Amino acid sequence: MLLRRERAMTAVAIMLDVAFHAGRTEAVSAADIAERLGQARRGIEPVLQSLSRAGLLDSIRGPKGGYRLGRPPRDLRLAEIVATALDEDGAGGEQPAGRLQAAVVQPLWMELEGLCRDHLSKLTIADLIKRAAAAGVRRPTVEPLNFVI
Repeated sequence: MLLRRERAMTAVAIMLDVAFHAGRTEAVSAADIAERLGQARRGIEPVLQSLSRAGLLDSIRGPKGGYRLGRPPRDLRLAEIVATALDEDGAGGEQPAGRLQAAVVQPLWMELEGLCRDHLSKLTIADLIKRAAAAGVRRPTVEPLNFVI
């Protein structure tokens, strides 16, 4: 189920973090992403790997390695990010059984998920970056190194 899936929310947060701090030209480390998200690195690694396998992120090896966007932010739809995260997550937990569940609750949840997926298919990572700017969140500025001897 799409609603209340921590892995899906983590995937969107990771993609936004990479877009915000690295974009397509630079790389950001998994440790830095985990620190900014307030999560353990080993907890987000499976999600990073899923996003990389799907081509949403590029994984760069080496001392200056890390992750960068696999495509421009305007081409990264939230529905695709969530679907990638949930495909790797499996079917989910047990569902409550019963006549009311089958006749009313389950169809309602399917309807809500459809609405949510439709909305997510209209949003991109670029839209989230615009929302961050509107909320006053600024990208970090990197000051040039200045060595004085």
